[in-house]
Amino acid sequence: MADKKRILSGMRPTGPLHLGNLHGALQNWIDMQDRYDCFFFIADWHALTSNYEHTENISEYVKQMMIDWLSAGLSPEKSTLFVQSHIKEHAELFLLLSMITPVPWLERNPTYKDQIVQLASKDLSTFGFLGYPVLQAADIIIYKADGVPVGVDQVPHVEITREIARRFNYLYGDTFPEPQAILTETPKILGWDRRKMSKSYDNAIYLSDSPEEILEKVSKMITDPARKLKSDPGNPDICNVFDFHKLYSPQPLVEEINQQCRSAGIGCVACKKKMANNLIAFLAPIREKRAYYESRPEIVAELIVTGSSKAREEAQRTMEDVRAAIRI
Repeated sequence: MADKKRILSGMRPTGPLHLGNLHGALQNWIDMQDRYDCFFFIADWHALTSNYEHTENISEYVKQMMIDWLSAGLSPEKSTLFVQSHIKEHAELFLLLSMITPVPWLERNPTYKDQIVQLASKDLSTFGFLGYPVLQAADIIIYKADGVPVGVDQVPHVEITREIARRFNYLYGDTFPEPQAILTETPKILGWDRRKMSKSYDNAIYLSDSPEEILEKVSKMITDPARKLKSDPGNPDICNVFDFHKLYSPQPLVEEINQQCRSAGIGCVACKKKMANNLIAFLAPIREKRAYYESRPEIVAELIVTGSSKAREEAQRTMEDVRAAIRI
């Protein structure tokens, strides 16, 4: 691992993972395992920032997220997989970084502003919600990560981490590398109602869904809204089902659907069924691995302990450097 650059990323355990999570982050992580020294963590403390009133399911979500990760292809032999709250050093570094982070840096965070509006029904006037970028910075720099894989909209998160690391280094001496944002390509994945796929919208197809559940959800997918009858030609360019075909169907079928839709050679019901069958086939290996791990919870628990122990060793080494730098 010494010759590989280190990357780190995490996910909040707020429920089962869906196709948007798979293509938006998880698949990129899986592809990176052979090229980087990878640290991936389940951010259970971060789940508290907007859901602090409802903690009863977080422990189960942590287990299910680890099962989803393992089933999709993250390997504990190639990557360090761990749970944030198992590494108390994250909290110590968060405290120290909070002493030097200017409040205006946090108030200008675009995600903070957006979520205050989007989650207006929740009381988010908490220090934890305002200060979550500081905890996020601690999560990253405690492992002296070289990079963080993100989409374009998440680059500001990495930039504030760089600013905090830079300020610490200025005040106390060079201790942390400034992590770079590693931009990753993510295909557009919409829910069956054409909104962003999200648990909160109840429009997601989950990695843990059964074939029957997938067929039911696909049957509700919105296609070309201008196509009223089977005999009407359609426009696959604006059809969500066709976007899914491009991800899960073989290329000859994609080309065939493209032509038949435009010429009214296939109806939406038949088109959905073909796509659903290919999606079910795509998820079959994940479903098989998931069944294996669900029936062996002791293996999942042991992997969490082992991965967290490895991460803790790295975090402890960093905190020795931090305490020496601060002289505390």
